[in-house]
Amino acid sequence: MSQFTPYTALGGGLLIGLSAVLLLYFNGRIAGVSGILNGVLARQAGDTAWRVAFIVGMLAGGGAFWWLTPHAFALRQGFPVGLLLVAGFLVGFGTRLGSGCTSGHGVCGLGRRSLRSLVATVTFVGCGMLTVYVVRHLLGVQP
Repeated sequence: MSQFTPYTALGGGLLIGLSAVLLLYFNGRIAGVSGILNGVLARQAGDTAWRVAFIVGMLAGGGAFWWLTPHAFALRQGFPVGLLLVAGFLVGFGTRLGSGCTSGHGVCGLGRRSLRSLVATVTFVGCGMLTVYVVRHLLGVQP
């Protein structure tokens, strides 16, 4: 989005928090997206339907937002595709190394006052800040 408004951020945050609370209440599960996706790929008997529904719901929500606000999704021109592939690999590697992702640790773990999740979230944010600095200032890739 080119112009930030707090309303979309607030609405998105409320929906993420609500979905995490409802999943914990009804299924007793933590809404860590990387773990949910891993469970779909690992195919544990009797434990796949809710995971698929959660992933489909996230994709449908993103698709609905795209359909309602197509101007919010301008494609980036001139961004190195190789850098995107490396970034995607590193994110996947980091979620395995950190035993979870920002949704599991940052949203659910911090809400449960988990020290492990606090350390993981601080690490995620710090690495993100370092990555932006390296990509923009050392590699010269501009948004």
